[in-house]
Amino acid sequence: MAAKNKTGLSGTKSERESLSEVLAILQDLSEDTRNKVLRTVAVFFDSPQFAEKHEHTPRASNPASSSAFPTFSENRQMSPKAFMTEKNPRTDVERIACLAYYLTHFRETPHFKTVDLSKLNTEAAQPSFSNAALAAANALKTSYLAPATKGQKQLSAAGEMFVNALPDRDAAKQVMVNMRRRKSRRPKRKTE
Repeated sequence: MAAKNKTGLSGTKSERESLSEVLAILQDLSEDTRNKVLRTVAVFFDSPQFAEKHEHTPRASNPASSSAFPTFSENRQMSPKAFMTEKNPRTDVERIACLAYYLTHFRETPHFKTVDLSKLNTEAAQPSFSNAALAAANALKTSYLAPATKGQKQLSAAGEMFVNALPDRDAAKQVMVNMRRRKSRRPKRKTE
């Protein structure tokens, strides 16, 4: 058995070569970019050692994690304006879903009122809602949001998967089609 060196690798040629290649790639990156790459790799390989040190690294907690789009964001320090620009919502309802996602994952506010979404919309420098209450009600109807306690709302599982898929419109649309199919397959309860 080969002796372990200071990197903890046993010293086999493939391990040494792999480490050398990885270090050569990471060495040329800025510190921020290097940390972003390391966090992404840690989440991808479900390696808690590095991810735990960076609590803001989101976990792949979504059942669609095996789909074509990632379930984690690269930058948890992203401003609401940058997030909305990246996601590029096209309708008020999509914008509500994106704002709800931001509140849930970036502000650790899983339950919120429509006024919280409106304030975040202003902070994100988005166009004002003509009727924020109607947009939020429509987001509930289309399953992007779900009711929470005390008249509050929360991001639904479908809404989370939808926002994760953005800005890929086809993938986002497919998420909602799949969620509607699931709902229609459920047996209806008999009322007596």
